[in-house]
Amino acid sequence: MAAMTTSETESPEVRTPSNFLRDLIAEDVRTKKYGDAQIQTRFPPEPNGYLHIGHAKAICLDFGLADEFVGKTNLRFDDTNPEKEEQEYVDSIQKDVRWLGFEWERLCYASDYFVQLYEWALQLIKAGKAYVDDLTAEEIRQYRGTLTEPGKDSPYRNRSVEENLDLFVRMKNGEFPDGSCVLRAKIDMASPNLNMRDPVMYRILHATHHRTGDEWCIYPMYDYAHGQSDSIENITHSMCTLEFADHQPLYRWYIEQLGIFPSQQIEFDRLNLTYTLLSKRKLLQLVQEGHVRGWDDPRMPTLSGIRRRGFTPEAIRAFVASVGVTRTNGIVDIEMLEHFQRDDLNRRARRVLAVLRPLKLVIDNYPEGQEEFVEVANNPEDPSAGTRQVPFSRELYIEQDDFREVPPPKYFRLSPGKEVRLRNAYFVTAQRVVKDERGNLVEVHCTYDPASRGGNSPDGRKVKSTMHWVSAAHAISAEIRLYEKLFTKTDPGDFEEGESFLVNLNPNSLEILTEARLEPSLANAQPGEHFQFERVGYFCPDPDSKPGELVFNRTLPLKDTWAKIEKKAGA
Repeated sequence: MAAMTTSETESPEVRTPSNFLRDLIAEDVRTKKYGDAQIQTRFPPEPNGYLHIGHAKAICLDFGLADEFVGKTNLRFDDTNPEKEEQEYVDSIQKDVRWLGFEWERLCYASDYFVQLYEWALQLIKAGKAYVDDLTAEEIRQYRGTLTEPGKDSPYRNRSVEENLDLFVRMKNGEFPDGSCVLRAKIDMASPNLNMRDPVMYRILHATHHRTGDEWCIYPMYDYAHGQSDSIENITHSMCTLEFADHQPLYRWYIEQLGIFPSQQIEFDRLNLTYTLLSKRKLLQLVQEGHVRGWDDPRMPTLSGIRRRGFTPEAIRAFVASVGVTRTNGIVDIEMLEHFQRDDLNRRARRVLAVLRPLKLVIDNYPEGQEEFVEVANNPEDPSAGTRQVPFSRELYIEQDDFREVPPPKYFRLSPGKEVRLRNAYFVTAQRVVKDERGNLVEVHCTYDPASRGGNSPDGRKVKSTMHWVSAAHAISAEIRLYEKLFTKTDPGDFEEGESFLVNLNPNSLEILTEARLEPSLANAQPGEHFQFERVGYFCPDPDSKPGELVFNRTLPLKDTWAKIEKKAGA
């Protein structure tokens, strides 16, 4: 088999992706919809989990479009659910946003606005637009009706303003237990939009908040807090995914009733990937049940996970830009993301020699005790990266798969009597093998052609395979973690009734190799660096590495299926 080149990717045809959000903002700027006010966006995650690749699209849109129109972006935590929110998630989200290459104008929290939101709730009660309801959560669901049948009024809907004010203040003061009553907006129980059928604004929850402690025992619902938080911050374009489209009338209703800054909500398609689950609840389950090694497990679709695996923010931003923005949800092949990552690493990653499953190769006619160095390019795609000297000696390690005692048809690598090229070094010909008492292959002995130094024969003879190697005397050991897709199905959420999404977990998503041998230049490799192990794939050091105990994660193999798909589609 011919050796892979160090540049396996082929760039797909360049297409201009659609982005209706950019067009909408441009029109708002042209017509001065907000006068001379600056474009203001926000990225508003709930701190109840780690960000994932789906959030990357929202981050790139919120920050990228604001930058494009010389605007600003706030990072705001919608922290209205104290039972699920933690400071750990707040910290990780800030780290992920910065890692993607963005910086916020203001760091905000919905909890910053709890007093204002409470006062606005009082204002709605006084205007006859909100009431305290004693129905249970189940009764509220029953009263709400269905998509085809209108809801019916709560028996508490017509309480007087005075009674509602008294009850709501007592709710705030902690006089009632959890679930005993709620504050609801008074809108229209016959509305065809279920979100407008007297939605809950506040619920009682005696839980300690990660920022406000026990100051509050009533907490605003997301639909009530979100639009008003946008308005407080003068958000001009509140971009969110399509599942919130049916909530937009409620978003506008609160703002109109309160007469506050008219932020506008705009919905766009979610980023969905094949072989990937992006449900925070399911990701949390994977972590809590030990199916992965934490939120930053390199098999996870979290930004911390793919960062640990070796993905780069540049590749993610390029990928997000390529998929465009529409008003229709779809699913993107994960190989498209992998293509952009390979393309980025192909330009930046230093080429190195590493043998993952070593087999000793002894060059019988190479002088014993002699050592030399061969010059190797650090990155053929970047001449400015320079070269380095790699040690070569009589005993080497090659990949086990690069030798076959009985070669199959069309096998061009090393076998008895076959000549191959050792990359940047010499031509060698296999002569004999050494096995242990159980018949296992231990060593391959060969001879070399001293005249072929540099990997070229002076007589012009050709070989069909080039193999990588490391010098046995100089090699360093490392643990290698080979990651595959976490799920076996294109749609991991597809499973039979009575089963769990866990049935689609890939039992072979991680393989750990403990006998790998690497060239000595990698001895001081650090997390955050990127390497191409020649003929093998892209790798990066894992944070588990210690001095003398290196651990490398495989980011991706060299093969780029997406580039080939795109090339064929454009042919």
